[in-house]
Amino acid sequence: MKKVGVAILGLGVVGGGTYKILTEHREFYKKNHGVDIIVEGVLEKNRERAISLGIDEGKIASNIAEICSNSDIDIVVEAMGGIEPAKAFVLAALNSGKSVVTSNKELFCKYSYELEKVAKKNCCGLYYEATCVGGVPVIRALLDNLQGNEILSLTGIINGTTNYILSKMADCGASYGDVLKEAQKLGYAEADPTSDVEGYDSVYKLSILSSICFHTKVPYTEIYREGITDVDIVDIRYGKQLGYALKLLAIGKNGDNGIEVRVHPALIKSSHPLASVDDSYNAVYITGDGVENVMLYGRGAGALPTGSAIVGDIIYCATHNGNNYSTFINTEKADPAVKFIKNFESEYYLRLSVKDKAGVLTKITSHFSKHSISISQVIQEKSENGQVPLIILTHTTSECEVKKTVDELNALGVADVVSIIRVIS
Repeated sequence: MKKVGVAILGLGVVGGGTYKILTEHREFYKKNHGVDIIVEGVLEKNRERAISLGIDEGKIASNIAEICSNSDIDIVVEAMGGIEPAKAFVLAALNSGKSVVTSNKELFCKYSYELEKVAKKNCCGLYYEATCVGGVPVIRALLDNLQGNEILSLTGIINGTTNYILSKMADCGASYGDVLKEAQKLGYAEADPTSDVEGYDSVYKLSILSSICFHTKVPYTEIYREGITDVDIVDIRYGKQLGYALKLLAIGKNGDNGIEVRVHPALIKSSHPLASVDDSYNAVYITGDGVENVMLYGRGAGALPTGSAIVGDIIYCATHNGNNYSTFINTEKADPAVKFIKNFESEYYLRLSVKDKAGVLTKITSHFSKHSISISQVIQEKSENGQVPLIILTHTTSECEVKKTVDELNALGVADVVSIIRVIS
């Protein structure tokens, strides 16, 4: 039976979960996959944590050199997070001839071109299923199951923290700030939640996924980003009234005019499968020219879901000969021939606070008409202290025309545009 030695760098939530799965399922993998996977080393600065997990002290390395020089180790798992020292450790492992499995979406998003170059040079595998959407096997599906399709688009809820926050706001009617505090207490959000709530985490994942889908490098710097920190419970309520759920969506499209990639809150029709994805669950909705629509759904984070993705890569690496790399030229920047669409098109939801005066609505709608924006629905609420809440839904129009219209409306002196949210029907 083939024996495969594994080293784990970092025994935090993900690394600890990976160790637990590997050790508890060792006999299962021997019986069903014909491979004996043994954790031969770990690199963890908190030795007490390693020992508490049941790891033999003799297998706790003091530095990356010990891991790289250990001939019993075939695969190195990087579960540290961040850029450094993770990047240096991964490069050292690859240069020593060891394949690498990583869950580090920021590292892989920003430096996959460099890591892959070294992996190719040393004939090593580089696996990264766990970088995107936790335990949901979206990368393997794209690489090994949907490769017969031209992928036209993907739309995903790919950050569990923000989905939990928005779901709780919708269910409980609580404010963003209150739900964030609750999420932090429960461990769904970090003490510094910036990467999640400002959309950076989703941007890194969308960069990785859209590069795979569209067979060209999609740098994270080309992705429009907007987080959820300004989401108001009032807009969630109006969205419900209109038949929509509010989600932080990652959207990638590949069309005749170029590639469109964006991360932002969006109102999505309640009948859409993504609208029912709540709590910390994630899902990716993929459209291919042959398969049409496929949705992959599951836990987007956590020790065991992410550990499951890592272990899946370990087994794949251990049971397959040869290594597969990017289907495109993986460079730091995009191919100069690829066009990225910045002035994308969408339907829009706008909430205005309007002075309760005759003729104001006519003035407002005239500016929409001026920019050829067709209005699909208007809700005018009762006046409060001389101000009227006004909700406007548009038909499909361009981002630039909406922004021009908003600037003009705010300059009128009779209306303030309080919220602008893109709409997915």
